[in-house]
Amino acid sequence: MGQPVTVIEKSSSHPGVVRYETNRVLTGMGHEVFRSPDDVKADRPADRVARALFEHGGVEAVHLNGNVLTVHFDHAGASEGVKELIEDLYTFYREGVEVVVPEGFGD
Repeated sequence: MGQPVTVIEKSSSHPGVVRYETNRVLTGMGHEVFRSPDDVKADRPADRVARALFEHGGVEAVHLNGNVLTVHFDHAGASEGVKELIEDLYTFYREGVEVVVPEGFGD
């Protein structure tokens, strides 16, 4: 369950830069730029995806605008698994995870 996110991964003419287009808007009308994990200050969708990308490793910078993420990687192969990471960002109930039902729900 959660909100499935569809991601299209597009290579760039610049080495180490990959663009990801999602079916979910992750920012408002403005641009969001994260040059390090220290730039992630809150828990908005843009912050969540930037935090997850930096934790993945191999990321130098993240730029978000609407539903487009541009990621600068520090080495070849660092983008492996990033598409899936973004797709799973808002999937909360995965196989093997117990779904918590509030007491008295449905009475």
